[in-house]
Amino acid sequence: MAQTTHSPTGHASSGQAPSAAHPHPNAEDHHDLEHGSHGSLREYAVGFLLSVVLTAIPFWLVMSGAIPDRQTTALVIMAFAIVQIVVHMIYFLHMNSKSENGWTMMALIFTIVVVGIALSGSLWVMYHLNHNMMPMTHDMRQMP
Repeated sequence: MAQTTHSPTGHASSGQAPSAAHPHPNAEDHHDLEHGSHGSLREYAVGFLLSVVLTAIPFWLVMSGAIPDRQTTALVIMAFAIVQIVVHMIYFLHMNSKSENGWTMMALIFTIVVVGIALSGSLWVMYHLNHNMMPMTHDMRQMP
């Protein structure tokens, strides 16, 4: 006679080992295996440290004036931003080529395209605003 117990999730269990036909007694275990595992504390810590470093280095570069050329500084900051987006996708969103039948690779490609469009569009708008602004003369600055 099998004894029925209830798990903390509220699912009834017969107290017997899972059979070959049903290797997972509750749907939550099966759901986790299909969609990949969640990160461990170590993975989150590595992701956090990489994010802090990838934020601190560009901040230091700008504040110290280590790169005197503004265009080079902007390109370096954009490169760090792209790397940081990839770090977030891997360590916090758990995206890899194995989970969800490769759809995460398509999401990565889509994200890179959208970020590329947003960064290049922003730089284009800022450049043209700076280039096409009307110069201020000394007389205009003194106007109330």
